[in-house]
Amino acid sequence: MEILGKIIQVLPLITGQGRNGEWRKQEFVIEIANEGNFPKKACFSLWGDKIDQAGLTLNENVKVHFDIESREYNGRWFTEARAWRVEKQPQSSNSPIQTSSPQIPTEPSASFNESPVSDDLPF
Repeated sequence: MEILGKIIQVLPLITGQGRNGEWRKQEFVIEIANEGNFPKKACFSLWGDKIDQAGLTLNENVKVHFDIESREYNGRWFTEARAWRVEKQPQSSNSPIQTSSPQIPTEPSASFNESPVSDDLPF
């Protein structure tokens, strides 16, 4: 899955020691783009080397590619949104996605009745 938004908070790096060695976790919060008057927020986690690859910067527009994972512990369920790639997006004033307007030609290049006739096939 993927989602567009602006990074509004980068939480402290968490490290620990597991049976497979040392681990690192970095969480960050984005404000989801195009949510109208009541913008939504979502917290994502990055693990290991993906932390260095992402290069999280506050107030930066990003596209987050993520998976949602839930697990049970002592009868309770915990859900995590794990980011596996964070792409930086171009900064804009109001909207995170800019569209370009179509170009309208000022002079017609050929009329509809005039079509070049060619018996040469390109293949």
